[in-house]
Amino acid sequence: MIDYLFAFVAGGAITAAVTALELTGYPTLSAIAALFPVVTWLSYIFIGHLDGAAAVSRHAHFVMLGTIFAWMPYMFIIYYYSPRIGVVRSIVFGIIVFLVLAFLFATVYNKYV
Repeated sequence: MIDYLFAFVAGGAITAAVTALELTGYPTLSAIAALFPVVTWLSYIFIGHLDGAAAVSRHAHFVMLGTIFAWMPYMFIIYYYSPRIGVVRSIVFGIIVFLVLAFLFATVYNKYV
């Protein structure tokens, strides 16, 4: 249970840091903090502890490839569409595209890899 509490606090701290750095005039530091892989870092600690290094390696392989096919288009949509249709709409659009591409990628990955 303490592991989950730690994950919650670490995730919240990173999110708060990203926002605070952006709003206080440090956009580069904010962007670096946003790049910090808090979700994978904490998840891999838990997966490794519960299921071992091979499980972490398999998961990392999937995430590495999935990043190219789903996360990169998601980020491009937010970058490109935020000034055109607004932040919330671009994020919603990006999430929809991300989910479609992620499910397509997962289907192909599970069939062929």
